[in-house]
Amino acid sequence: MDNFDAFVGLDVHKDSISVAVANAGRQGEIRLVGTIANTPDAIARMIRKLVQKHGRIEVTYEAGPCGYGIYRQLAGMDIPCRIVAPSHTPKRPGDRVKNDTRDAMMLARLLRSGELTFVWVPDTTHEAMRDLVRARQVASQDVRAGRALIQMFLLKHGFRPTGKAWSLRYRTWLAALRFEHPAQKLALQSYINRLEQAEARKAEVEEQITELVPSWTLAPVVHALQVFKGIGLVIAVTLAAEIGDFTRFGSPRKLMAYLGLVPGEYSSGSKVRPGSITKAGNSIARVMLVEAAWAYRWPPKVGAMLLRKREEYDQALKDIAWKAQVRLNKRFRRLEGRGKRSNVAATAVARELVGFIWATAVGATPKVA
Repeated sequence: MDNFDAFVGLDVHKDSISVAVANAGRQGEIRLVGTIANTPDAIARMIRKLVQKHGRIEVTYEAGPCGYGIYRQLAGMDIPCRIVAPSHTPKRPGDRVKNDTRDAMMLARLLRSGELTFVWVPDTTHEAMRDLVRARQVASQDVRAGRALIQMFLLKHGFRPTGKAWSLRYRTWLAALRFEHPAQKLALQSYINRLEQAEARKAEVEEQITELVPSWTLAPVVHALQVFKGIGLVIAVTLAAEIGDFTRFGSPRKLMAYLGLVPGEYSSGSKVRPGSITKAGNSIARVMLVEAAWAYRWPPKVGAMLLRKREEYDQALKDIAWKAQVRLNKRFRRLEGRGKRSNVAATAVARELVGFIWATAVGATPKVA
């Protein structure tokens, strides 16, 4: 911090950016520079003026829908820039006034005092893979929504399906249903068409992910994570895309906290009140981990599918995966035996699974020269 002569806060919007500067030193002046257009040329002019006036500067702005374009532009100009996690920005109790000017000045002041929490910025290739993974997530949500609409429609008209939902037999039964009025049959078919379109989009995105992973720098991490029971290609790619560089976490506990899987707490004096998980950080990765954790509800074994996968791994990774199966299944059974709900047990197992994933991913992460 002492190496900078000024600290610049940007409040970034689609068309405009409010700019504030905090001079170095605890009592240094904080002032609003003005508002500029959110264009590369306007940003470049503004940065050159600030450097000419103040010397060495550091810039920050909050992560948002505008992405990392400003960060990469400033990096190309050799200007230090860091992106803030908005959910971790300190706020004064009772402060109910919010506008662009105050936000920019607050960012400049907090950057100078070192009170901000920053996000990890992916490179362009990693960001592209993350975009594709999130497109798959949206398609998956559309599939769930389509199925829910059909189930509600059936319930409304008194149909009680039996057997496994969404199997071939279920879909055949669905297509053969008869209604009192042709309009109702047409309505059901409309819902079925919507579901089939969503399933086709989801399958298409998953196929594209499969094709692109081998050329990705994190392909070794994606491959290594699939040695664990419950983690297939989609979950492995999602974890790698959402978490990014596993080596930036010094321990598994830090990764658990980042994923919001650690218990919250509300304690005072002699009273200690542990709460539910914090749910901070990346929700997509957290959901995928809990989904994988359900596989450990069943006794440890190496089935036919897992056996075929294990042929691609060395013995050390196989041993870690088997150790995870034994330990996590024991953990799952113990928690359910104590009367914990299954979803609570799955969340606790997901937290422990993070430890195995962290160790494996750190070992598989390509070393940067």
